[in-house]
Amino acid sequence: MIDVIFLLLVFFMLASRFGQNAALALNPGSTGNDYSGAPRLVDIERDGVSLNGRRLAEVALVEALAPLMPTPNALVVLRPAEDVPTQRLIDVVVALRASGVETLAVVE
Repeated sequence: MIDVIFLLLVFFMLASRFGQNAALALNPGSTGNDYSGAPRLVDIERDGVSLNGRRLAEVALVEALAPLMPTPNALVVLRPAEDVPTQRLIDVVVALRASGVETLAVVE
């Protein structure tokens, strides 16, 4: 009897989902779109971000980006450094999307 209970316990532990899964909606890339307006290049480092080469506090990124955005769907280019973890890139994408930025492109 105890063996059966133990096996059921192990089964349910292995079948359970621990943690919370999250999804980041990404649009597939396309060709033929022209880039217009002021440059909007965000360099992502381990310890901060830069907008068009100017170092910023991460909380100031959205505010500094606002005058460069002619429309909410204007393209913002993200360039993570080689040693930047994917989670860091996702954090920046989530922050930009929360502020209303709709079109993002990630480049090397």
